[in-house]
Amino acid sequence: MNSTPALLLQDIHRSFEQAGNKLHVLRGCQLTIARGEKVALIGPSGAGKSTLLHIAGLLEKPDEGDIFVGGQKASGLDDAQRTALRRDAIGFVYQYHHLLPEFSARENIIVPQMIAGVSIEDAGKRADELLALINLTARASHRPAQLSGGEQQRIAIARALANKPAILIADEPTGNLDPHTAEHVFDVLQDLVTNQGLGLLMATHNHTLAGKMDRAHELKDGLLI
Repeated sequence: MNSTPALLLQDIHRSFEQAGNKLHVLRGCQLTIARGEKVALIGPSGAGKSTLLHIAGLLEKPDEGDIFVGGQKASGLDDAQRTALRRDAIGFVYQYHHLLPEFSARENIIVPQMIAGVSIEDAGKRADELLALINLTARASHRPAQLSGGEQQRIAIARALANKPAILIADEPTGNLDPHTAEHVFDVLQDLVTNQGLGLLMATHNHTLAGKMDRAHELKDGLLI
């Protein structure tokens, strides 16, 4: 397995102006996630978990600090280069699936690959491979509205993995699901991360799921502990 970390955060600082005062949300966060490693991010609402995920996913820039994704340093990249790195090396899964309603499950997995320049034939092969891994081959032609909540989220996970990213960033990916379905989706997610050899950073309020991961970090007073 590739020994280069899937994600490396070094001394990340982020603050915001609020009512004329500076609010320090992140005060020097450090985090290394290896390929195949699953890391939970916990903490109360307002602690800055979403800010940290946005910075790790190159959706937002820190005030200070460096981000390395799959070994590539993000600081110093222009907007087009950051977009390309995000597209090729980072997968995102959110609480809501955000699938394209007019496309089938298979097409939802194909689209991000074609945006990345993959041929439709190769994109289809990758989509079929991922559908088999999440046991939804029989639902390939179904549109999102024809799928259950758990099936929709499994397709969203497969879509996030379509371009073979180094890191998967998940923000409460089971938050909209009932406990039984949430556990099943989480098990699928864990298996995929291990089998595909990528890292996982998942923000969650579910301490039971967090306890099943390789380790958990709490974001408290702007630091990861």
